[in-house]
Amino acid sequence: MDQQNYVVGIGEVLWDILPDGKKIGGAPANFAYHVSQFGLHSQVVSAIGKDKLGSEIMDNFKNKGLETLIDQVEYPTGTVQVQVDANGVPCYDIKENVAWDNLPFTDRLRQLAESTCAVCFGSLAQRNVVSRTTINSFLDMMPDGDCQYKIFDVNLRQGFYTKEILCNSLERCNILKINDEELVTVSRLFGYPGIDLQDKCWILLAKYKLKMLILTCGVNGSYVFTPGNISFVETPKVEIADTVGAGDSFTATFIAAILKGKSINEAHRLAVDVSAYVCTKAGAMPEISTELLNRL
Repeated sequence: MDQQNYVVGIGEVLWDILPDGKKIGGAPANFAYHVSQFGLHSQVVSAIGKDKLGSEIMDNFKNKGLETLIDQVEYPTGTVQVQVDANGVPCYDIKENVAWDNLPFTDRLRQLAESTCAVCFGSLAQRNVVSRTTINSFLDMMPDGDCQYKIFDVNLRQGFYTKEILCNSLERCNILKINDEELVTVSRLFGYPGIDLQDKCWILLAKYKLKMLILTCGVNGSYVFTPGNISFVETPKVEIADTVGAGDSFTATFIAAILKGKSINEAHRLAVDVSAYVCTKAGAMPEISTELLNRL
């Protein structure tokens, strides 16, 4: 593998079975796709089954020009039943013991880790010990340095997380991305009751020696905390088609902008605008408008 600096999304790839058909889903693929739209080298790392759904995932990624390191394993390709409520907010039924729960740590994956400058991982893909061990090994094999980013995008889903998994991930990451509802849940687990959201963020930032903490609060705006500093951007009012993948596009845009030398404020503003744009489109992987892409 050549010594490029890759931006990697590692974890689940699956089909979201939506009311109007199926769409490729999973935060890592959404993240890697949006990073690639900004012209950076990205890779999706996951596993699929030896089945039609798995082949269709590979075809879909190929058509999107996405680079992948995806193993075929003896488990079915992941699916999620998605119901969308009247406000466009998704509700997920995530099938268990599927391919992405069983991601092997291979030599190819070790080589990729050694040439990765930024990785995004979540809690869902760590529900099974096999993938959890692989993700941890990947994080441990990445080079250390000021421009190395390990982004833990919490993505709490359906009780597929434990305090231990969250603790371990917080210790391994240097950027935390969390939404306001997740922050309440995590604070309850960690015993930070009764203090306001911003104070909780400062505590997490200091306790885990994070470079940054990104807090998204839906229509109430978003914050980026860095030691001694805070950036706040209001959420634009847009016509929402659905919110699927909006958070992933935020994370991808933010890290792409930081890697391209933008300030935290500039990266934050662009991430908010891209995320709002994605909300106006159906599904998690729309093509970002040229106007937005040209801002980077």
